[in-house]
Amino acid sequence: MVKVGEILREERKNQNLTLDEVAKATKIKVDFLMSIEKGEYDLLPSPAYANGFVKNYSKYLGLPVEKNLALLRREFDVRKSYEVLPEGLSGTKNVSAVKFRLGRSILLALIALLFVIGFISYQYRSAVFNPNLEIESPKEGQTITSLNVTVEGQTSPDATLLINDQGVALSKDGSFSKEITVFPGKTVITVRSENRFGRVTEVTRKIFVKPNY
Repeated sequence: MVKVGEILREERKNQNLTLDEVAKATKIKVDFLMSIEKGEYDLLPSPAYANGFVKNYSKYLGLPVEKNLALLRREFDVRKSYEVLPEGLSGTKNVSAVKFRLGRSILLALIALLFVIGFISYQYRSAVFNPNLEIESPKEGQTITSLNVTVEGQTSPDATLLINDQGVALSKDGSFSKEITVFPGKTVITVRSENRFGRVTEVTRKIFVKPNY
């Protein structure tokens, strides 16, 4: 069977053309031209490139394009010669996919690890340190002109809060606001925060209550 590579090589020689000259004119690499002439199509980038190279090579030499493409199709079964891409290029795609999956797995693992470390650190701090407790209002030594005073502040979100031994609900961020009744004169407000590990923080506020009757 006549091979298209042989036809192209013979015609090139008949026209006294070198591979370098053909490569310069067709923009096809010399290595690819040699592969076409030798019938080594598996060394080309892809099936589409094989057809395109033969087409351009044939045009440049003035040979019938369709005839040469038909010979090319007869020489080899494209699907058998190229599963998807030659080993070199398909490997690149596979490697890229593997790298992507590996990178995503590593990222997820790092996120999970950071979450675990954060959780353990939080548990450790809760077990070792007393809960945070800040009283924003009233201020120490403040004079109040009403028998009702609003105690505001913030503590650890998972703590149990008591104001003068009365339970107080916390917001999701640990903030709280509670109105309590006080008596005229010097009054002490005691705010107590206890976490689930039994660690306690207690803050007192001494205020002066002078109601306007």
